[in-house]
Parts: sequence; structure tokens; C-alpha cells
Amino acid sequence: MNKIGIQSKRIITVKQKNDIMYWQYFKLSNLHMNNQYKILLVGDKNVGKSSLIHRHLTGHFNEDYTPTLGVDLDPLTFSTNYDPITFNVWDCAGNPDYEGLGIQGYGIQTDAAIVMFDLTLVPTYHNAYDWIENVRDVCGDIPIIVCGNKFDCPNKMKSKNITIHEDEGTRYYDISSRSNYNFEKPFLDIARQLTGHDDLVFV
Repeated sequence: MNKIGIQSKRIITVKQKNDIMYWQYFKLSNLHMNNQYKILLVGDKNVGKSSLIHRHLTGHFNEDYTPTLGVDLDPLTFSTNYDPITFNVWDCAGNPDYEGLGIQGYGIQTDAAIVMFDLTLVPTYHNAYDWIENVRDVCGDIPIIVCGNKFDCPNKMKSKNITIHEDEGTRYYDISSRSNYNFEKPFLDIARQLTGHDDLVFV
């Protein structure tokens, strides 16, 4: 099982915009030197973004849905066969009422992104195309992993109808935060891309 470093989570509001920009600009080089990377986690509301992070932080699935207000910042540290790697995951609100700064504010200096949709709700799949476009507009050409969550549900989309990764040139994984199915693979893929170690594994 992975060794996950658990640190306190903070909610960032619009009023902290200046502090966000300062942190992003002045800390980035030091973060990379310490094998830390900024990951943006986006998608529609209630697709399971926060549940994925909660699963990694606690090892448990959270049955209660609490919408993210603005953005949550969660550092996830993975032990690897190389050095430990830390992903500072910016879990952005998918509810328009809580978007705050949005990707334009939070996406600066992002190293990679995870775009998530709900396999049981087709509209969230179609909206994932827009999320990818928004990420690229702000973050440029960064690694993007698309995840279809709730793979354990019986009424999920058929695999043949999921072509977003082919259409957009991204990686794709079916995942389930509830059952743990493939829940490490998006982060492992990102770790390999950012470090350049194709043989990197979590230990």
C-alpha cells in the first residue's frame, strides 16, 4: 500500500488571489527541486473529484457529498522506487456557484491536470471536453489525464462510447473511488511523465 503523506487542507477564496499568485510564482522552482508538482483536478460537480483525494488521504470512501468551495489544496506524497514525489493537488469546484477564480486563477504554473467525469452521467462526459479546452487555454501543453469515475456502477457508459482520449490526445482511465479500482493509475501516469522515469512504481 502506498505511503501517503497527510497534511492539513485549506480552502482558498477569491480574497486570497494575491497570495495565490505569489505562492505560484516564487515557489515553483523550489517545488520542482524537491520533487513536488502542482496538479489541477477539474470536472463537473459531484463527479467524485474530492472523493478520489479523500480516498488517497484516508484510505476510506466518503459517502457524504460536500461541494468544494472555490478550491481545496491537498498535498499527496507517494513513495516510489526512486525518490518520494509530492503532488500538490488543487481540487477545483465544479459547481458554478463556487467557481471563484476558476482555472484562470488557479491554473497558473500547473504541471499536469486530471479531468474527471461521471460514467453514469453522460452530460459530464461531454462537458469534460470543455474542461480540457479550458485547461489548455490557461495551462498550455501539459500532461492531461481523463478519468471516468464510478466504474463500479452498473449503469455506466459503454467503453466503445468513450473516445475523448482519442479525440483530445490525452490518457484515459476508468476509475472508482468507492472500490479503489485504478485509483492510483492517474497519479502513477503523471509521475512517470513528469519525472521521465517510465519504470517508476509506487511502493
